[in-house]
Amino acid sequence: MPTNAPPRIDTHQHVVPPFYARWLNQHGIDHAGGRQFPSWSTESAFDLMEAAGIATAVLSISTPGLHMGDDAEARDMARQVNTFLAEVTARHPERFGFFAALPLPDVDGAISEARYALDVLKADGVLMLANAGGIYLGDPAWEPLMAELNERQAVVFVHPSALPCPEVPGVPPFAADFLLDTTRAAIRYAQSGSLERFPDLKVILSHAGGFLPYAAERVARICSPDGLNPGGIARLRQFYFDTALSSSPYALPSLLAFADPTHITFGSDWPFAPKERSLYFAGMLDGYPMPDGLRHAIHRGNAQALFPRLAGPP
Repeated sequence: MPTNAPPRIDTHQHVVPPFYARWLNQHGIDHAGGRQFPSWSTESAFDLMEAAGIATAVLSISTPGLHMGDDAEARDMARQVNTFLAEVTARHPERFGFFAALPLPDVDGAISEARYALDVLKADGVLMLANAGGIYLGDPAWEPLMAELNERQAVVFVHPSALPCPEVPGVPPFAADFLLDTTRAAIRYAQSGSLERFPDLKVILSHAGGFLPYAAERVARICSPDGLNPGGIARLRQFYFDTALSSSPYALPSLLAFADPTHITFGSDWPFAPKERSLYFAGMLDGYPMPDGLRHAIHRGNAQALFPRLAGPP
C-alpha cells in the first residue's frame, strides 16, 4: 500500500460458515459461480486483512444464497447464517460487520428476517442477490421488502447470482455472467423508479457495477424517467460501487469517470477470490494515480459514512 494510504474498510468480503457449506453439499451444490467453496476461518480472514491493509470487513455469504425451493428451510438457514455472522462480529466488533442474508424470493420471510437481523442481531445492512429464482431487484413483488428496508435506512449489498439461463461451456459464471447479472439488476432497479421511491436506501453494486459504468450512456435512456439520457445517468449515479476484482487500469478509468466519488468503496471478494487474486487487485488500486482525498474516500471514508459504527480512527 502507498505510505499515505489509510487502512481499508472492505465492504465485499465473504464468509462460508461450515454448516452452510455442508447444507449446500446436501443439495448437490459444491461451487459458486464456477469456483469450489473455499474454506473460511477468522484466522485466515485476519491473514488476508493484514496483507491487504484491511482494518475492518463487512462479511456476507455469496451465491447461491439460501433458497433451494422450500420457504421454511430457507428461513431456518437464514437465521442460522445470520446468527453465526452476528456472533463472529460480536467477538471482533472492531474488525467485522455483516450483511444479513435474506431467504428471497420468499418476500414475507425476507421481511421477517430483515427485521430480526437489523433490530436484534444489529446487522450493518442486508445482502440481496441480483436475482433470486429469476426475479430481479426492482421487481414489483419485492416492493414490500424494499419499503421495510427504506424505513430503516438500510445499506443493501447487491451480489450477483447465476443468470436464469444455461451457462456457456468454457465460460465460468464469475468471468462474465456475474457482471451481466449485476448490470441487469441495476437497470431493472433504476427503471422501476425504486431509487426515488426508496431514497433512504444505499445500494452497493458488486464488482464496480458489472458493465454499468462502461455502458451507462447506452442504457441511460431505458433507465430514465423521461426517456432522455441525462435523467438516466442521474438515476444510475445514485448507486454505490465496490472495487472488488475491478481495480485494473482498464476498469478504474470507467468507474472513476462515471461514479459519484463519494459512492465508491473498497472490496476484496476474498475468499472466493483467493488471497493472491485479492492482493493483485488491491495492488493495482494502490498503484493507480489519484488524489489523496479520493484514495482515502475509496479506502475507508465512503464506507465510514455508510457504516458509522465501523468508523473508528482515520
